[in-house]
Amino acid sequence: MKITSRFTVAVHTLLVLYKFADSQKTTSEFIASSVNVNPVVIRRTLLSLKAAGMIEVKAGSGGARIVKNLKEITLYDVFKAVDSVDGDLFHFHENPNPACPVGKTIHAVLDGHLADAQRAMENSLKGVTLYNLAEELDARAQA
Repeated sequence: MKITSRFTVAVHTLLVLYKFADSQKTTSEFIASSVNVNPVVIRRTLLSLKAAGMIEVKAGSGGARIVKNLKEITLYDVFKAVDSVDGDLFHFHENPNPACPVGKTIHAVLDGHLADAQRAMENSLKGVTLYNLAEELDARAQA
């Protein structure tokens, strides 16, 4: 299973909003030119980020801007805001054979490990803020 591209599109969008906040009107068309997607994709992303309280969007072609402190926005927050995964990260096959010694115990054997893996990924995302990414972006731009 793949995590949808909505997550990376949203992070890219937020970094465009950060980088061009003072120099460019950050419309969906402008952001889409950086992400290289249709502006409709960006408009949907902006709606999700707005609903999560990270940005504000001005009506018409007024653009968008980040309203939450960059240090308070984690990758996990973005991940959740744009519904990158439906439910659990790992989808288990529906009907293992209860008459089989593997089928009847597979959940007991594997479920905990899968939950641990998802928790580890989520904790890793919680440890990175948009501020961290903005610093890295700026450092790489100057290199």
